[in-house]
Amino acid sequence: MDRGKPGSKMHVLSDANGLPLVVGLSAANVHDSLALRPMVAGHQTRHDPHRGRHFKPQRLHADKAYDVPHLRKWLWGKHIGVRIARKGVESSERLGRRRWVIERTMSWLSGYRRLSPRYERQPSNYLAFLGLAAALCCYKRLVRLTT
Repeated sequence: MDRGKPGSKMHVLSDANGLPLVVGLSAANVHDSLALRPMVAGHQTRHDPHRGRHFKPQRLHADKAYDVPHLRKWLWGKHIGVRIARKGVESSERLGRRRWVIERTMSWLSGYRRLSPRYERQPSNYLAFLGLAAALCCYKRLVRLTT
């Protein structure tokens, strides 16, 4: 965390295939772990009316920035498995098998000219463009799968 750093950070929650499910925005001088709880809470769970079940995320893969005990406890209470590298214990290389998915998603979103660099002055406008870029990523994936 750098208190004087200007700018903003994109936060993305994606599925196992890299499709963005939830996007968020925070100031660049805010720690990453503060954005995890609103992102997971904002994720819509699917409901199967025939079986009466809710489908929720089963596992969360994240980097060392999210290794905070209260977040682990909160996710455990929501019955979400946690695969977060521990600070000073595990290397980030072991998470590479899963982390490339989110890195690819961030690359897809950064490929849109309006998002990188940030031209919008208002955070709400930038978040709207970020949501539009996420919807376009999902649409492109749907078109590719159906044709």
